[in-house]
Amino acid sequence: MTSQRVRNPWGQGERLRLEILDSAARLLSELGGEQGLTIRGVARATGIAPASIYQHFADKAALVEGLIEFDYQQLSTAMAEADGQCPADAVLDRVKAQMRAYCLFAMAHPGHYRLMLNNRPVTTPPSGPLVDIVKMLIDAFERCERAGVRLRVPARRAAIIVFVGAHGWVALLHASENAAQGPSILDFVDELVWLVTE
Repeated sequence: MTSQRVRNPWGQGERLRLEILDSAARLLSELGGEQGLTIRGVARATGIAPASIYQHFADKAALVEGLIEFDYQQLSTAMAEADGQCPADAVLDRVKAQMRAYCLFAMAHPGHYRLMLNNRPVTTPPSGPLVDIVKMLIDAFERCERAGVRLRVPARRAAIIVFVGAHGWVALLHASENAAQGPSILDFVDELVWLVTE
């Protein structure tokens, strides 16, 4: 049974919204997918009445959309922190660090990763969290070029090759009976980056 939550002071609605998303994220990890995610379940996990959720999210679809954005923020923050741990002039190491962080997030949070992938309508031009990740990679490879790193293909194509390769390997590991192969994905990221550079 969930303990009763201490009420936020008046005017701290954004804090409650984040608590709701945090509870939804924990539930999603336990459930492994959004099918079992319900407004009542999230309310129970947060220690609030379901009506309190409707003040922030109109329905389950809006909650899922909020959760996708929440997950994207977690992922992009992890990638930015990994980038920041490398020396500024180690531009290729920074690309590898970002992609390793991406893969580690995807492996540690398969339900969240699938949610980001499966809940995006097809648009022209493409949009959504993973498109934004690719844009971050394009910027990273353009930074490599400015630093004098020679690429075998244009920066945009290098970013797509590395992203699609890493994403495909993550998908294979998620579908595999033996996800213990996970650590090998970090070496695979390094190989992908090596393939697009001279």
